[in-house]
Amino acid sequence: MHTLLRRGDRGPRVSAVRAQLVRVGMAEAVSGPDEDPALFDERLELAVRHFQQRRSLTADGVVGRETTRALDAARWRLGDRILRHVPGHLVVGDDVVELQQRLAGLGLHTGHVDGFLGPDTERAVRELQRASGEAADGVCGPATLRVLAQLSRTVTGGDPVALRAQEAVRRAGPHLAGRVVVVDPAGGGEDRGVSGHGLDEADVALGVAQRLEGRLSALGVTAVLTRGASQDPDLAARIALADAVGADLFVSLCCDASASDGANGVATSYWGTGAEQVRSPVGARLADLVQREVTARTPLVDLGAHPRTWDVLRLTRVPAVLVDLGYLSSPHDAAVLSDERHLGAIADGLLAAVQRLVLPEEHDAATGTLFLGSFDDDRGAVAPRS
Repeated sequence: MHTLLRRGDRGPRVSAVRAQLVRVGMAEAVSGPDEDPALFDERLELAVRHFQQRRSLTADGVVGRETTRALDAARWRLGDRILRHVPGHLVVGDDVVELQQRLAGLGLHTGHVDGFLGPDTERAVRELQRASGEAADGVCGPATLRVLAQLSRTVTGGDPVALRAQEAVRRAGPHLAGRVVVVDPAGGGEDRGVSGHGLDEADVALGVAQRLEGRLSALGVTAVLTRGASQDPDLAARIALADAVGADLFVSLCCDASASDGANGVATSYWGTGAEQVRSPVGARLADLVQREVTARTPLVDLGAHPRTWDVLRLTRVPAVLVDLGYLSSPHDAAVLSDERHLGAIADGLLAAVQRLVLPEEHDAATGTLFLGSFDDDRGAVAPRS
């Protein structure tokens, strides 16, 4: 089990974190006149927060599993090491991101540009090797790097990953019927999640998830919940379920809490690092639609859509979003999330966002106008609610 490092801790692991930040170009941020390399002091905490912000992680100044992985990934550049796909032990690093971007720029499909050398990236390397007359072993070593260095893109501009993802959505058609959407409410069983004002995260998330499940099913969607009231599957089990049922989308639902009761609002996250081409294009579009639709139907404050590198978004093989439904520590949000009408309105907003994701532009409708009775599956279009 990974032990967290935070301000006040001391030891060789703290020294290692400081050294990693120096390697990624943050020497000035972590060095001071009275520096104790082994002490996790205020200066180091601020540097960790800054690094986390740059990598689209939760900027809490605490070094956990995801921050540790991101620190290791940031030190690699393409050419520093030989890259090969190892099932069960995926190579991760900024060098893999650069490889994926170079391959995508040449029209080769690598899946998500996520910095993990998975089977899609290996297939793209093999395709490049075959096209260039090299041994197609899927290993990115000196010979393959020379091929990449010699090739230049004949067409510049645009985002090939986004274009490919958008084309996949278009080919699937404008109907929801027949699609598979996995809805993932946080917590469950003994894990109640955050709480406040008489509400538990697990209950709120499941309540919205069940309402969304019913609305999706009414439109012919195979809606799959990752848990019931008494189950608490781990992240690996939730993602394995999505793979097993052949999900088209993954919608995770959670709540938040803060030491300040003034923090409030709804936010949606999607896979991405903040760089334009290192993200899930469909996830980003869905996250934006969720924010617009949910805030149009409820009194919840719009906290925006944000790229994040959290495992729940990174590990899913399909477009995924994580919707933070509000702060249970906030009297305002708790009042909204305890109202049955508002829970139904949130589910309406999530449904409309999913529908707008697949609608062609000419059939799209204005934000806040789609409801369950509005959908016309004969045309794939909608009639706004009067």
